[in-house]
Amino acid sequence: MTPNWLGILVFAAWPIVAAYLYSHRTITEATVWTLLGALLVLPAGASIKFEMIPAIDKNSVPNICTFAGCMFAASPIKQSRFRFGLCEILLISLIVSPLVTSLLNNDPIYIGGSFFPGVGTYDGISAVISQLILSLSFIVGRRYLQDPKDNAVILRALTVAGLAYSLPMLFEVRMSPQLSSWLYGYLPTTSFVAEMRYGGFRPVVFMGNGLIVAFFMMTCVVASMAHLRVRKRAVRFAAPSAVTIYLSIILVFCKTAAAIIYGAVLGMLVRFARPETQIRVALLLGCLALSYPLLRATDIIPTKVMVDLARSIDPDRAQSLELRFDQEAALLAHASERFYFGWGRYGRNRIITEESGKDDSVTDGLWIITMGQFGIIGFLAQFGLLVLPIFRAFPAFKFVQYPHEKIFLAAIALILAVSAIDQLPNASLSSWTWLLAGSLLGQSEALRAKSRDNFLKPARVRNGPSTVIIK
Repeated sequence: MTPNWLGILVFAAWPIVAAYLYSHRTITEATVWTLLGALLVLPAGASIKFEMIPAIDKNSVPNICTFAGCMFAASPIKQSRFRFGLCEILLISLIVSPLVTSLLNNDPIYIGGSFFPGVGTYDGISAVISQLILSLSFIVGRRYLQDPKDNAVILRALTVAGLAYSLPMLFEVRMSPQLSSWLYGYLPTTSFVAEMRYGGFRPVVFMGNGLIVAFFMMTCVVASMAHLRVRKRAVRFAAPSAVTIYLSIILVFCKTAAAIIYGAVLGMLVRFARPETQIRVALLLGCLALSYPLLRATDIIPTKVMVDLARSIDPDRAQSLELRFDQEAALLAHASERFYFGWGRYGRNRIITEESGKDDSVTDGLWIITMGQFGIIGFLAQFGLLVLPIFRAFPAFKFVQYPHEKIFLAAIALILAVSAIDQLPNASLSSWTWLLAGSLLGQSEALRAKSRDNFLKPARVRNGPSTVIIK
């Protein structure tokens, strides 16, 4: 979808916004606000496409801006010894696997009168470039947001952004989701009716749909709860408790059960649980997200129990959940036919009815979309990069020096873990999430490296008039 002239103008102006931020703020603040601001303001679901150039959209523009800003504005960083490990393998797989998928899927498909062309080398190269641009925020976060102090900037930005975004959200709760239509000329969500809940509306503002807005507000609640835990003001004009209560009320107005449950559980963990416990919970959620295809394939997930539980609460939601599970099973069976590298893009991963030639697939979750398009290799690369930082943060957590830094780091790990879990029923992965993943991984690696340096550094101990060197 192509936005109107204002949307095009906003896309064109974002590099100028980024340049201003990088020239007037620290690298961390400029990077955070360039990506977070794009998530909040740039038009969702719209893009500007030129021949041989990847689409200019809500993710590619801020990613390129942050990468260029860090290259030009950052002070030289001391080069560390290059290590080729699991992260590099996953990153290369994420970028290169679409090309392999394209080379293996150049056969056309004819089903029920429908025709799906083969995926050629050109499409593979285009997908590689798109994946490379998508991974830039992860690379920037890993490289330039390595200090645990950066988490304070991230969580404060989330809290401030939640407060600011609550105003247009409240407007749409009352007046219906109209702001994107008024400013950018279209409604980003699938349908206006989909955002009606309990006699009112869910806010959409400039994000893809009401689910994404609700999830974003949930992360803002968690961020404010972390500030409440350390008794530190995120904004000068309000106490941490008042900010947390206000953002929690806004989250309830989003009328999204999953986000409210996430916010309640994670909020209580951040407020009352030990940071070490929070890291363990994040690790458990990461394991669940990464192993979900195996659990679905072996029918370990109690789908019937979950549907029956949902039916006791809301029959309509139960019907939707049952349809989702049925579609997942069918799409997973289809994906298993080309298990390793998938079917490729352009609808080849979907199920077409042979009799009618109609596409009856419902592909909501990012995991099944990735499995169908790029196979298990693509899934492990994408979700592996999302949860690897949590696995690395678990052993590195003990090297965090200050208690408030432990609380902030654990909150980031929980947000990242529940973001991975949310990609199972939804497809809302953004550059902002990749930045959090890269930053958490970079911090974990820096903490481990610092602990090794301190262990190997000789200690000087006074022993009378002479100095003894202990190695």
